[in-house]
Amino acid sequence: MPTAPNSALNAVLTHFHSLIVPLWQGPGWNADLALPYEALDADHQPLPPQRYRAMACARQLYLFASLIGETGAEFAEERAAALFRSLQRHFHDAEHGGWFYSIDPAGKPLDKRKDLYTHAFIIFACAHYWAKVREPLVESVLNAALEVVAQRFATGDGLYEAVLERNWSSLKSGPLQNPLMHLAEGFLATLAVRDDADVQAALLALATAMQQRFIDRQHGVMMEKPLGAVDNWFEPGHQFEWFFLLESSDVLRGTPLHASLTRAFAYAEQTGVDNVTGAVSGMLALDGTVRDGTQRIWAQAEYLRALTLRPNSEAVLQRQLRALQLRFLHEKGWNECLNDQGLVSRRDMPSTTPYHLATCYQGLIQHLG
Repeated sequence: MPTAPNSALNAVLTHFHSLIVPLWQGPGWNADLALPYEALDADHQPLPPQRYRAMACARQLYLFASLIGETGAEFAEERAAALFRSLQRHFHDAEHGGWFYSIDPAGKPLDKRKDLYTHAFIIFACAHYWAKVREPLVESVLNAALEVVAQRFATGDGLYEAVLERNWSSLKSGPLQNPLMHLAEGFLATLAVRDDADVQAALLALATAMQQRFIDRQHGVMMEKPLGAVDNWFEPGHQFEWFFLLESSDVLRGTPLHASLTRAFAYAEQTGVDNVTGAVSGMLALDGTVRDGTQRIWAQAEYLRALTLRPNSEAVLQRQLRALQLRFLHEKGWNECLNDQGLVSRRDMPSTTPYHLATCYQGLIQHLG
């Protein structure tokens, strides 16, 4: 299994704990709403709020829940509790069940649709939070989110609608890769904290359906839309993210989907990663042609995390850790996006990104020590 120099790992962890986390304790926190601002500018000022998303609240709940019990993170439990309360207070739909997509800057529901991506992150965050605090109310919200996904989003074939109206009527969205991946992540987080036969069955059915409906037969890559959809593409970052989820799960390792993503990893690496700079491209056509060369920090983090489970990857892992440090992390925070020439193309720092860094660093700690 790959190892990395402890100095490099310690440097990114210090950057995370001493700079990134405090951004969301202080300037990134709207104390009036008890919610994180959606993004900070390069000087740590909140961008003028247009909305607050339930998904962003859930990701920050995960971030602070993950810190509970760590030395020097005595603040984490109080902040996680505030985020959990805000998730319910601002976003829960008391009339129809489920959670709204967003509220406006005054705290009123804005986009009232119900989307799978949001509900997947509520499952994920509540499972992790419940693992730390074991409060019955947290498990009850986890159960409610699982129930609404099973009863409202499920389409009976192992897959789930991407988005529904507020009252659960159809928008004919069909299934999309990204929310389904995060639902799998939420299911895995649930199974990590309790035995749950229904969730395990749903996870395996989802893996079977993804293999049938989203996996290109030639390269094994996970497409963003179902096979046969017009204007389809794949994202290298999502191949790496799926690979980590599958490879690290006793339930999913050895499934046909796991075999596909093991192949997809190699193809995504070959076509979507610059082997000099370590840059991960954004979007590729099936033949490997780059459709969007934007380099996003989340994709860099997912590639780095996935390499911890990839045999014979020591040199590449060390290169990628250096690339993350040199090209994306800096003394004021991080670069969210670089263009295809490696120049900063997005300077603001969204509240949703620390989730990717936290999961990446936990993968590094777990597998590298």
